[in-house]
Amino acid sequence: MTMHGWLCENPTGADQLQWKPLNLGAPGPGQVLVAVRAASLNFPDLLTVENKYQIKPPLPFVPGAEYSGVIEAIGPDVTNLRPGQHVAVIGANGGFGTHALTPASQCLPLPPGVPFEHAAAFAFTYGTTHHALMDRGQLKAGETVLVLGAAGGVGTSAIQVAKAAGARVIAGVSTDEKAAFCKSLGADDTINYSTEDVRERLKALTQGRGPDVVYDPVGGALAEPVFRSIAWRGRYLVIGFAGGSIPALPWNLALLKGASVVGVFWGDFVRREPKAFAQALGELLAWYQQGLIKPAIDRVLPMSEVPQAYALMATRAVRGKLVMTNAAQP
Repeated sequence: MTMHGWLCENPTGADQLQWKPLNLGAPGPGQVLVAVRAASLNFPDLLTVENKYQIKPPLPFVPGAEYSGVIEAIGPDVTNLRPGQHVAVIGANGGFGTHALTPASQCLPLPPGVPFEHAAAFAFTYGTTHHALMDRGQLKAGETVLVLGAAGGVGTSAIQVAKAAGARVIAGVSTDEKAAFCKSLGADDTINYSTEDVRERLKALTQGRGPDVVYDPVGGALAEPVFRSIAWRGRYLVIGFAGGSIPALPWNLALLKGASVVGVFWGDFVRREPKAFAQALGELLAWYQQGLIKPAIDRVLPMSEVPQAYALMATRAVRGKLVMTNAAQP
């Protein structure tokens, strides 16, 4: 079967992606060949094809850093994986195609019964969120978490992980429809920051105390008013800047609140602390099997519609994750 992928040869935007044949060859040392069954679109995928992400893959490349599928072949020194095994792959490009050649170290064997669609929409968002809330944020049961961009991919995972940890969740969103969606995922309260005064609403919802932890993948103009509302000893988690601009905060705010601004870089955490990542993933899989967390998938599209998926993400109308699938080959 001819292998194909959405090739990025000119990283100036998703409209430059082209569906082209791939000549991947046989897996080399430490590599496996994966027949891709499902892949999810994450915000870094958008930045990568615009040459704006921290990690810039050599050209040309097939984007798609989180996917799942079936191992078709393994390299000569790969001993922990086997052909026919179902895996999720994270941290490598190549997911937006029919096949991907990837390091075996980036493959996670899937427990029996996990759908490919869930596997392709799990590790990136839930891994980021677990590292953010539980490790960097030191979240404790009974604390209050404000999730900004709560209806998005990482935002939906933050609602679920925080609830699984015993926290109260306030979901910050831009529409009433997204607020209702977040309530359906377990959020205790919501703030529509398009129509409500964020500081006044936070004051009312927390009896003037403020949120203990802020989970912010958005950045932009909301950061300062939210930080001014944070609780004593609060932790403001910097996840990303989906809003487009990187905020600048007056440092005296951190002093006055005894608060912390905490950076969250999950990709480097995985690379630098593999044992801690494995432990976090184990807890997440246990929560998944207990039904405490479940990927919120906005829609499932055929792999042929990857450009449409990028366009949908750019509209900020997506609730949860976008997943693309390939039909299983006979």
